[in-house]
Amino acid sequence: MDNEDPIEVRMGTFFVVMGGGVFLLFVLSDVADRVEFDYFFLSLVLIGIGYYFRRKKAPPPPSGRFTGFKDFWQKMRSGRGKGGGGGGDSKDKKDKK
Repeated sequence: MDNEDPIEVRMGTFFVVMGGGVFLLFVLSDVADRVEFDYFFLSLVLIGIGYYFRRKKAPPPPSGRFTGFKDFWQKMRSGRGKGGGGGGDSKDKKDKK
């Protein structure tokens, strides 16, 4: 097994998946017109426990996929603040008709 996650994170994933399965049982019981709220509350507990364990996982490193877009957005925002006066004036002129 080539998984680098600690055991707590894997247990958290297990509880979240089990909570999702129990929630699906709740939905199916509702469709069958025999609503079992025990499934709903059990799913909330399992998902809560799973989240508690999963929150210890470190965030993934940035992939750099959108660096070009971010650079473009930075240029657009920095250019907007400099002189000119074209920004919001055209909208104001339309509203004054």
